[in-house]
Amino acid sequence: MKTSFDQFCINVSDLDASIHFYETVLGFTITHRLEQPGGMNVTEVLFEGDNGFRLQIARHHDETGPIDHGNALWKFYINTDDCEGLYQRCMEHGVESISAPVRLEGWPVTAAFVADPDGYQVEILEHHAETPSMNES
Repeated sequence: MKTSFDQFCINVSDLDASIHFYETVLGFTITHRLEQPGGMNVTEVLFEGDNGFRLQIARHHDETGPIDHGNALWKFYINTDDCEGLYQRCMEHGVESISAPVRLEGWPVTAAFVADPDGYQVEILEHHAETPSMNES
């Protein structure tokens, strides 16, 4: 039996800011947008990357204030073939930097960290030739 992750969903406080970050800055494609009025009163937007994995963002219209991250979600990863370039694009768009790109010798990758508009920590990873990417293992 084979299983795999397909997508995950995060709550956001500002749908437009999050769409700008994930679509314009990081380069993901919006594949669906759904308004659920009534009991759910939520707007959901689905993004897809090059490898088929999807990120869903949801804005619950009856909730106000910042997103409470609790201690469950620490970070998530974005794979790229140009960590420095994607990090610089983030900086040009005013994204908060957590750490600039650095090559990690223990893990043959270059990694940078940024925060999305709600403070979710995003690790930008560039895998080097001497190691398979997470998608290849």
